[in-house]
Amino acid sequence: MDLDKVIRKVPDFPAKGILFYDITSVIGDPKAFSYCIDKMVELYGSKKIDAVAGVESRGFIFAAPFAEKMGIPLILVRKAGKLPGTTLKAAYNLEYGKAEVEVHVSDVPKGGNVLLIDDLLATGGTLEASTRLLTEGGARVENIFGVIGLPFLGYKEKLKGIDVTTLINYDSE
Repeated sequence: MDLDKVIRKVPDFPAKGILFYDITSVIGDPKAFSYCIDKMVELYGSKKIDAVAGVESRGFIFAAPFAEKMGIPLILVRKAGKLPGTTLKAAYNLEYGKAEVEVHVSDVPKGGNVLLIDDLLATGGTLEASTRLLTEGGARVENIFGVIGLPFLGYKEKLKGIDVTTLINYDSE
């Protein structure tokens, strides 16, 4: 499947000069969405994965059906303040300011291998913070998956030592 034909490109969003790659067109196309989930099963089906972690919010959409197909737990990596109970938090830098992600402590498999999933990989800040908090909770993150990769924004440098796979890459804006 040619995902490039399905991914909606929105110029000047959210600001002038930015080309936004809109994953909702993939989610809204049953064949494209199934293709993505099937590719994830193909890529990771034979690996020892104890849980899958989806990054809020579009990462949830890809992580949930994969977790169900694999028969493994789903961990939600949420924005700070969204989870009740005891959580682990990790901060990361944004263009202007900071943000935090969190997970429930009880959801992280101690000694387990977690596949981390997001829809689009850009600077890698959220995924690097997510990896830190899962590691702090006692898990290992050896693999990260994204449907779309924007390697020109530097995610590979932030995620060194982790096997990162994307289904399609765009090399410039």
